[in-house]
Amino acid sequence: MPTLSPFHLAIPVSDLEQTCAFYERILGCVRGRESENWVDLDFMGHQVVLHRAADQPVTGAEPRPVDGEQVPVPHFGVVLDWEAFAALAERLVAMGVDFLISPTTRFEGRTGEQRTCFLRDPSGNHLEFKTFKDPSMLFSTDLQSYE
Repeated sequence: MPTLSPFHLAIPVSDLEQTCAFYERILGCVRGRESENWVDLDFMGHQVVLHRAADQPVTGAEPRPVDGEQVPVPHFGVVLDWEAFAALAERLVAMGVDFLISPTTRFEGRTGEQRTCFLRDPSGNHLEFKTFKDPSMLFSTDLQSYE
């Protein structure tokens, strides 16, 4: 797999302080540059910017079915290695985080087998953390049915 570059994502948040505290305290993100209306975060090596947008509620489409789960759309997250995912999931469970989808295995025994979990930040943005049993399957074009 080629070396990947960090992504940049800017998201609206209704309460900048509360949402930033979630990313820092719960997910372990480190704060970077900031202003009165936005905060840069190191989101596991990627740049996520929280933009104060109290007048712009986070909305999404109806959840979509994926391997027996109702996955929230839109969502974003990070693909971790197997051990890092296990450590994060264990820490989140120990903290009593309210999961939308608790840590689970998806596509078990099939191409793209993965562990995944979903949660929501205080502003309603959906996050997914996952890991692949075989990391080379991240961009697999195997056309099996996964619904």
